[in-house]
Amino acid sequence: MVATRRKHMPVRLLTAFGVALALQLTFGWTWAWLWAGAYLATQLIDHWTGMALTRRPIDGPFQAAKVALISFLPSSIAFGALAPALWQGVDRYGPALAMIVVATAMTNLIAICRGSRIAFAAACVPYGLYLLTLPLMDLATAPGPVLSTMMIAVGLVMLNIIGAWLTTEEARRAQDEAHAEAEDRRAEAVAATEAKSAYVAMISHELRTPISAILAGAAETERAGHAQGRLIGEAGRMMTVLLDDMLDLSKLEAGRMSVEAVDFNLRQAVLDAVHAWRPQARAKGLHMRIQGARHLPAWVSGDPTRIRQVINNLLSNALKFTKEGSVTLRLGGGTTEAGDHAVTIAVSDTGPGMRPDQLERLFTPFEQLGAHTARTHGGTGLGLMISRELARLMGGDLSVASAPGEGAVFTLNLVLPAAEAPATAQAPQAVQARVMVVDDHAVNRQAIALVLAPLGIAPATAASAEEALERLALEPFDVVLMDVYMPDMDGREATRQLRAMKGPNQHTPVIAITASATARDWEACLAAGMNGHVAKPIEPSQLYAALETALGEGAERAAA
Repeated sequence: MVATRRKHMPVRLLTAFGVALALQLTFGWTWAWLWAGAYLATQLIDHWTGMALTRRPIDGPFQAAKVALISFLPSSIAFGALAPALWQGVDRYGPALAMIVVATAMTNLIAICRGSRIAFAAACVPYGLYLLTLPLMDLATAPGPVLSTMMIAVGLVMLNIIGAWLTTEEARRAQDEAHAEAEDRRAEAVAATEAKSAYVAMISHELRTPISAILAGAAETERAGHAQGRLIGEAGRMMTVLLDDMLDLSKLEAGRMSVEAVDFNLRQAVLDAVHAWRPQARAKGLHMRIQGARHLPAWVSGDPTRIRQVINNLLSNALKFTKEGSVTLRLGGGTTEAGDHAVTIAVSDTGPGMRPDQLERLFTPFEQLGAHTARTHGGTGLGLMISRELARLMGGDLSVASAPGEGAVFTLNLVLPAAEAPATAQAPQAVQARVMVVDDHAVNRQAIALVLAPLGIAPATAASAEEALERLALEPFDVVLMDVYMPDMDGREATRQLRAMKGPNQHTPVIAITASATARDWEACLAAGMNGHVAKPIEPSQLYAALETALGEGAERAAA
């Protein structure tokens, strides 16, 4: 309460100055400045009390009453002293002016003294006494009925002021209780969201381990000439897509989803996505066509992974719901006034189409067109919702047009900055390098070894960070592939210890292998001394690129 009064003190001082100036100019009352000076003295007491409270807060109701009497009572007495002077000194309108001064001051207390009965009582009592005293000043001259009427009016004013304050207090308490309840609900919702996100992250980390092994084993089986390898690989990639959908939803709900901006070949990315779905289209007897590819820009700046994710989702849905006919990818491009590329990617099909009520819930999480959809086609109902959110994060949008029996058209609109084509990069060839793989899961170690096999690398392995540090202290390696999350000592702590100890691998490049490949995770890995990172499930091309970079840095360091 004192803090609130201190905040409004300049307004009170300006008011007193204005009143004193008006009284002098209107009535010639020079003593009004003495009144203003006395009121200023009470404000200094008020300010001094507030300063004392900032150093030692109130402890107990007795001290609160003491502070209220020192801080609020003198101010009310000084300001209210203006009322008797007006009552007696101004003809005809003096009583009215006096009543206005006191009533206005008491009304102001309703706003200033919210939440403290002691403060309201200490500030209001002097004004109430002035109201009761003012009519008695005319006791000798005023007729009895007039005096009685004035006393009744005074009583009504006081009752209304007190009633208004009590009503305001009830509303304030109700508001505070509602706010506290809302805060509790918000805290519960935040805790539930964080718990769900943590659970999803934990499950994803555990699932990516067997998925990595499935994909690596499938690739090795396919290389050996077994047709089953392709089937296993497709199943593993399908599991990865479902897992990524759940993770993306969790990130979107938590507001942590982000997109990157890198230079990439948009035309090639779109064509690769279409080529990946052609076998499924042929298997269903559908024609898959591309129109307008020449209008699409080649090199742009954006997030190729997210753009491919949206296109893959649209093509997957089109093939899923189209029994006969065709799926067409219509591409268009233009140039904005700023020189950026306005890109349009539309996927149309000859499927059954959708009713207006189905379109309304099409982008709702976990919502599918009907119960038979999940049984017949599978899926989680998250793909379209995530695709639209990703499009909007990239500064574009995803829209749909459809009618029963007329198929559907999904249109992705993006504005992407132009980019220059980089120098041609050579694919990694067989290399001579000593590589250590550190992972507490034997399946992961075997999966990474299978991915490294085409490079002619047979890695050394360690099942824990402690075991790896013991070996790294003795034998030199060219690269260390370090799992981030391991029991006892994690990969980041192991890297910090490796950088701190003297030995043959103090400066050896360390590549983080993690299922939680977020920007925050990578920043923590970078701070620990790691040189690169690869996300699980491991894409061989990403691992090869990271190895090539790490080996190049290692060679430069050795030359230096």
